[in-house]
Amino acid sequence: MVTIESVSKKYNNKNVIEDVSLEIKPGTITSFIGPNGAGKSTLISMISRLISKDAGEITIEGESITDIKDSELAKKVSILKQSNSTNVKLTIRELVSFGRFPYSQGRLKKGDWQKIDEAIEYMELQSIENKYMDELSGGQRQRAYIAMILAQDTEYILLDEPLNNLDMRHSVQIMKTLRKLVDELGKTIVIVIHDINFASCYSDQIVALKNGEIVKHGRTCDVIDECVLKDIYDMDIDIKEIDNQKICVYF
Repeated sequence: MVTIESVSKKYNNKNVIEDVSLEIKPGTITSFIGPNGAGKSTLISMISRLISKDAGEITIEGESITDIKDSELAKKVSILKQSNSTNVKLTIRELVSFGRFPYSQGRLKKGDWQKIDEAIEYMELQSIENKYMDELSGGQRQRAYIAMILAQDTEYILLDEPLNNLDMRHSVQIMKTLRKLVDELGKTIVIVIHDINFASCYSDQIVALKNGEIVKHGRTCDVIDECVLKDIYDMDIDIKEIDNQKICVYF
């Protein structure tokens, strides 16, 4: 379990995250939703220790993240940020192999290659795995980076807007893959996502943020609510139920 207690973060004397407390249950998909500037990416970055918190405490399985060694944290938590780029000429397969570094330290063994192959297959990249990253479309690159995260094989997976640059088919593929990782392998996934319908259909828990504070946190059915969404987004959002799924109509 990830526990966040009274966590705050300021940039230029402005509160980006203010006194946030939250528990992320193991074996679930938890989606962070909210308008731009709500603090979603900042919060996910603090959980992974990419950026430091100004106040409060974050623990993973009861241990403070400040006390966990970098090498051990990389075996517990993986993160994919919104903007990813590499200046080194790499193939997809080479990029995905970087996900095994916390375990192999660059000396890949049979078990590492198995994880790499599985991640490439999950993302349907087998036919282009030897292509260079600079030869790929934006969607193919995004899938390659997600494959790298999958190859890292951590219990906790943090994804910051992973559906960027993806078409509808591949967006659904990613979300189905994440659901499979949770349901079949027991992973715990936290995702920053703008498409509230994907959040509605695939999440176990939703955390709604606005102005650095939690507006609502709970089961998907409790957060995907017309009054809650109006409070978050300052607009009327009609909700229809289709095949037992809440679908938001906001066009």
